[in-house]
Amino acid sequence: MDAINNPYESPRNKAASVKSIPEHLSGDPSFYATTATQFFGAFNDNIFKQLLLLVAVNQVIQEKDGTDYQGLAMVVFAAPFVLFAGPTGYLADKFSKTTIIRVSKVLEIVAMVLGVAAFYWYDQLGMTGLMIVLAFMGFQSTLFAPAKYGILPELFHGRDLPKVNGVFLMTTFLAIIFGTVLAGILCDWLPNNLWIASTVCVGVAVVGTLTTLPMRHTPPATPDVKFTPQAAGIPKKTRELFLRDHAILKALLASCMFWLCAGIVQQAVNSLGKVQLELSDTRTSWLGGAIGLGIGLGCMLAGVLSSGKIEFKLVRIGAWGIVGCLGLMALPGGQHGQLLGLWGSLPVLILLGIFTGMFSVPIQVYLQAKAPEDQKGQVIAEMSRANWLAIFLSGFLYSIFDQVLIWGNMPRCYLFGFTLLIMLPVALLYHPKSEALDTEKDD
Repeated sequence: MDAINNPYESPRNKAASVKSIPEHLSGDPSFYATTATQFFGAFNDNIFKQLLLLVAVNQVIQEKDGTDYQGLAMVVFAAPFVLFAGPTGYLADKFSKTTIIRVSKVLEIVAMVLGVAAFYWYDQLGMTGLMIVLAFMGFQSTLFAPAKYGILPELFHGRDLPKVNGVFLMTTFLAIIFGTVLAGILCDWLPNNLWIASTVCVGVAVVGTLTTLPMRHTPPATPDVKFTPQAAGIPKKTRELFLRDHAILKALLASCMFWLCAGIVQQAVNSLGKVQLELSDTRTSWLGGAIGLGIGLGCMLAGVLSSGKIEFKLVRIGAWGIVGCLGLMALPGGQHGQLLGLWGSLPVLILLGIFTGMFSVPIQVYLQAKAPEDQKGQVIAEMSRANWLAIFLSGFLYSIFDQVLIWGNMPRCYLFGFTLLIMLPVALLYHPKSEALDTEKDD
């Protein structure tokens, strides 16, 4: 192997790092460890977050004029990503990403214990207690994000990045399915004892922490970097990279628009299920689980079709597929005012997830592969911050759309129509050319 031509490793330890990477993913314990760690983290986030969102939307039903706190929950969860993505990106470059991942998983255990307390004292604390825990969860995830994505190019050969990302994202969204559906089941089983349900999250956090142990230790990318006030914002060097490389900037903006839509859709699905279709918590969670199933399939498909290259044709197909599925979900009619109903919505949401996976994987690989070696942590941190800024804004947009529907006495399914209008410019305007990944280092 030619370590000199490897653009995915830190320059400081290229040769040593490449030699330490097993030739095949199937024989690499770090591959299984990182995948499992991400799975349990996403699983846990979605159990707790869906428990909270169902509590919020059920409050609307129980109190006819009650506030839908789903939008506020999105804002609270996303705020730490917006505020702290820069500093956590700095930490991911200065220290071993393996160490950062392990520390963040310990903080996850703390967050889940606080979650049990917030549900136990819900009558006294109300939504305020849950929102405080959600904000702490957001901070823990902010610390985790740049390290978990930035470590992939350091742990694996460049030729394996599309496949690793496909598997990584597929298992992540399988975790979303299981976590979302399990939260609905727990809400139906234990409607008055959700603190018992949330103890599941503590156990999952412990297991997820243990899965980090087999992960290969990576050296710091830039151990001598100093923290400056710029680290709280976008570092000058990274800002110049975005301004200079328009392809990276466009990929970042396309990713942001996608996550803006994704944030609205997550809330719209719960609102559609509970308020319009009058489903149980379990069946409402089926709708979110259907999207997760589709995303897992779409990520796997994108990983296979993108092997050795960044296939942007999949992004275009995915964008138009997302627009089409959102249009179907918005159609009025039928018994409850939405044409598809539960059983018609499930296959459409699976398709929506498949197109989502096809859209997201090539962009994820592109931003990982094209970032300079000494800026990967910061670039990925800014990608994460930009995406979470979009999710942060999705909370405000959802609240605005919610008020428009109430004012116009319109069905909840129109939320998907509003989201379609946001995604449409991406499908119309974002048409990058496919690129080959540099795999000379692996020959």
